[in-house]
Amino acid sequence: MNNPIMIACAHGTSSSQGAAEVNALRAAIAELRPGLDVREAYVDVQQPDLVDVVAGLPEGEAAVVVPLLLSVGYHVKVDIARAVKSRPGTFAAAPLGPDPRLAALLDQRLREAGVTDRDAVVLAAAGSSNANAALSVEELADQLRKLRRNRIEPAYGASAKPSVPDAVAMLREEQAGGAGAGESAGAVDDGGRVVIASYLLAPGFFHDQLAKAGADLVTEPLLPSAVLAEIALERFDAAVANGQ
Repeated sequence: MNNPIMIACAHGTSSSQGAAEVNALRAAIAELRPGLDVREAYVDVQQPDLVDVVAGLPEGEAAVVVPLLLSVGYHVKVDIARAVKSRPGTFAAAPLGPDPRLAALLDQRLREAGVTDRDAVVLAAAGSSNANAALSVEELADQLRKLRRNRIEPAYGASAKPSVPDAVAMLREEQAGGAGAGESAGAVDDGGRVVIASYLLAPGFFHDQLAKAGADLVTEPLLPSAVLAEIALERFDAAVANGQ
């Protein structure tokens, strides 16, 4: 493939701040790779819809859909796969996560929020009906555990269990009744807080729900961060190499 188009495909959000953060991510991708044609697309909520963007591509030009998503889930396996299959010369890249650099970014967000080793952490992802998404989040949790001594419990905003409020409540119960998880799992420190680490790209519906889950603190989403643009370009390059 020579000079393919990148379709930087996000989920979509009704949050103006969230939309601005994702647009800034696309701009950062283009700035890192001068001359790359980076196009906007969404699988839900916003326009232009990915299917329409793929259908409107110039005839004969190759394209790579880069999911601005954090795990393999329904949108990657169904929506993006269907759009890619609809046009010859169009390929799909892997999503942004899991990746050790995202774990490092989450660690940075936790440090920025003043989270200490005594606090228990709920790693809050959007959630998906596709089981592979939960596996991706579990892998990311393991990467984060290598960076921090906290008890880290993955949880989900929708379509998977435990839910974020249930995970918060479970860690509260452990705090009240003593460290029931054992040292090997990262026992909850009696007297520590329950913190939600937002494993979400940007502000929006799911991030807003985290404030209602009963935690003492919610970290900021991953954006803005230059590392997301770097990962997106790596995913793009890998798809180009595989498509040749």
